[in-house]
Amino acid sequence: MAYREFEEINLSRRSLLRGSAVLGAGAAIAGLPTGSGLLARTSAQARNLRAQFPTVAGLVDRYVDARKVANMVAIMGWGQDAPATIAKGNLAIGQNQPAGIDSLYRIYSMSKPITGMATMILIDEGKLGLDQPLAEILPAYANMQVQKTYDGSITDVVAAERPITIRHLLTHTAGIGYNIVQKGPIKDAYNQRGIIGGQVSKLPIAQALLGDYDAAPSLAAFADRLAELPLVYQPGTKWSYSNSIDLLGRVIEVASGESFASFLQTRIFEPTGMTSTWFRVPASEVGRLTTNYGVMNGTLIPLDPARMSIFLDQPPFPAGGGGLVSSPRDYDRFLRMLLGYGAIDGKRAMSERAVRLGTSDILPEGVSTAGTYAAGSGYGAGGRVSDGSYGWAGAAGTVGAVNFKAGLRAGLFTQYMPSEAYPAQSEFTAAVLADVGSMAMNKAG
Repeated sequence: MAYREFEEINLSRRSLLRGSAVLGAGAAIAGLPTGSGLLARTSAQARNLRAQFPTVAGLVDRYVDARKVANMVAIMGWGQDAPATIAKGNLAIGQNQPAGIDSLYRIYSMSKPITGMATMILIDEGKLGLDQPLAEILPAYANMQVQKTYDGSITDVVAAERPITIRHLLTHTAGIGYNIVQKGPIKDAYNQRGIIGGQVSKLPIAQALLGDYDAAPSLAAFADRLAELPLVYQPGTKWSYSNSIDLLGRVIEVASGESFASFLQTRIFEPTGMTSTWFRVPASEVGRLTTNYGVMNGTLIPLDPARMSIFLDQPPFPAGGGGLVSSPRDYDRFLRMLLGYGAIDGKRAMSERAVRLGTSDILPEGVSTAGTYAAGSGYGAGGRVSDGSYGWAGAAGTVGAVNFKAGLRAGLFTQYMPSEAYPAQSEFTAAVLADVGSMAMNKAG
C-alpha cells in the first residue's frame, strides 16, 4: 500500500514515531539534592505520596481528568529503595481496570538504552570493541557509500571516508538514516525494503494512514538490506537519529552467538528481575496491556487497542531501537540496576565499568548535538547524557532516566502518539525537579 500523509490530522508514521527523540526527556533531571530519606518508605507514608509530590500529582490529574490520556503512571525512586508511584486512569477509556505499576506500555525508543547496555556488556567482555569497525562483525558494511546531498539521490554518492564503528552505532553518529526522519528517495527505499522505524498498529484504518509495509523478516535481513543503501552523512561527523540501535541487535547476535532476544532475556532481564518486558506480549498478559491512542484534533482515537494489539503478534524481527513493551515496575528495575552500577538485589547484571562507560558521553571527538533532538547534551550508549543524568523517551509519551549525582530514578508512563502532541514529557521532568527541590528545602528547614 502506498505511503500517505494526512497533514490535517498529523498522523503519519514519521510524526508518530519521531516523537521518541524530540525531548530526550528524563536525562534533563540534573542538579538534584541527594538522600533517599526524601522519599516515603512506609505504607502509611506512601498514602501521603500525593502530598509529597504535589506537582507530579497535579500533572497526572490534569492529563487524566481532561481526558488527554486514558491513564498516567509516574514512578520515582532513590538509589536502591522501592519505587513510589502516582497512578490514575484506566487501561483504556471506557474500561474499569485501573492502570498501575504492573500495567504494560509500549516503550518504543526507551528500548534503546536497554540495547545500548547489552552492547556495553559485550564490549566489557572483549567480544566487541567500542571503536571496532562494524565491518569486522558485519562484512556487508565494508565499503559504504554516502549521499552527496542529504535526503537527495541514492545513486549520486561518494565513498565513506572512514569505517562505521560500534561507537558510531551507539551514539547515532554512523551516518545511517531512519525512515521516521528521512525524506525523499532514501525514505522510500527504506520503506520498500522493510527497514521500518517501529510498529504501531495492525488496524486497517491505521495502516491506511501510516502506510502498510512488510518489515524485513529477520535481523539478518534487516542488516543486509540496510547495508545496500547509502548513508545520509559521513560516519563520525554528525549526530543524526537513526536505525543504528536496531542494527546493533544484529551485531549482538553475531558477537554473542545467540539471538538478540535471547541475549536480552538472559543477560539483562533475568539478572535484573525484569519479568514483564517483551518484544511480544504473551496472550496470558493481555489483561495488563494498555491501549495506545492517536491524538487527532484534540480527540483520542484508539490506534492499538490492547486485545487487538500488534504487540500480541510475533514481530518480524526484534527491534532494539523501539520494539519493547514493559511495565513501570520493570523499567524502574532497569534504572535501579544502572544506579547500582550494574548490581541489583545482590545480583550483578553488568560490571560497574560497563555502566560507567555506557552512561557517559561517548560521542566521537568533534561531534556536537547542537540543532538535533539531543541538543544541549552528550550521548552515551543509546541514551542522552547531561550533568550526571542518562535516559531517553518513547514515541508514545513515556520517559525513563536516572541521575547518578542525586541517586534518583524517574519514569513516566502513558500512551498517546505523537508524543509532541502534548508537552507531558518535559512537564514531568520539571515537576519532578520542583517537588524534589521542595522536599530538600523542607528537610533542611
